[in-house]
Amino acid sequence: MNRDDHDAQWRPDDRAAGAESPMLRLFALLERIAAHDRLFSLQSLCEDTGWPKPTVHRMLQQLEAGGLVRRDADARHYSTGVRLRRFAETLLVNNTFHGARHRVLRALVDEIGESCNITAFVSGEVVYLDRVETAAPLRFYLHPGSRVPAHCSASGKIFLSQMSAAQRARLLQAAPLDRFTPATLTDLGALEAELDAVSRDGHGLDREEFLPGLVCVAVPVPPSTPQGRSGLCVALQAPAVRLPIDRALQWLPALQRAAQALGRIESDALTEPPPSAAPPTPPTPPTPPPPAKARRKSR
Repeated sequence: MNRDDHDAQWRPDDRAAGAESPMLRLFALLERIAAHDRLFSLQSLCEDTGWPKPTVHRMLQQLEAGGLVRRDADARHYSTGVRLRRFAETLLVNNTFHGARHRVLRALVDEIGESCNITAFVSGEVVYLDRVETAAPLRFYLHPGSRVPAHCSASGKIFLSQMSAAQRARLLQAAPLDRFTPATLTDLGALEAELDAVSRDGHGLDREEFLPGLVCVAVPVPPSTPQGRSGLCVALQAPAVRLPIDRALQWLPALQRAAQALGRIESDALTEPPPSAAPPTPPTPPTPPPPAKARRKSR
């Protein structure tokens, strides 16, 4: 079951034209340049971003001065600079944290046989940080970076249940709750009752509330401190025809084991001391000039 058309509505939005701060605008321009394996001219970047030519020219000068982009031999085209490429290489080499989380997710999918994902709560929405798809031919396509509404997703209900009543009211009462399927909870009273059940049971459910035919079970990743709130969830998703919600709940122990493993990774990442830097090499003292030869007295 291919849901690409629906998924396109929930992919990361393109913020290049809307980034307001100078730093984000520079970063958005770098994203444009790095996203394509070709050279860019000032004119093509202006057309791509819709920004004024003087603005883009000034930004390119800043990035070039910092070694993040370089000008080609013809002095008219730009590409990624050495400093930016080294940054990307360093990020990939040191990204064991993400690799460890992905291995936990991969093992969970191998055990359950259904797609699983790790989510966080960002700006009132659930964001997919990582996802591993099942090999089964019938599946829903949602990618890392996808955003889904909190009120009709299993992970979102967990995040909402951890908020204070005032926080939750401020978020949910700002606008009507959108209905995506006949099962979507759009009544605040019904949703509050559902969130009470999530707090009591320790897991969240999506009973075809976001996409028709898709069910989901989510559990929170333990916070790094006993008093803290969970910032992550791990969830399984499956077509209801293959894994009805009552059968999906049988995988709660596997989800909870994965959540515990992810919690240990999070805790280790927060407590691991930074690598000790090599002591700076002391400067070499200047070589003293040779002593002047004593002038021989003339007889």
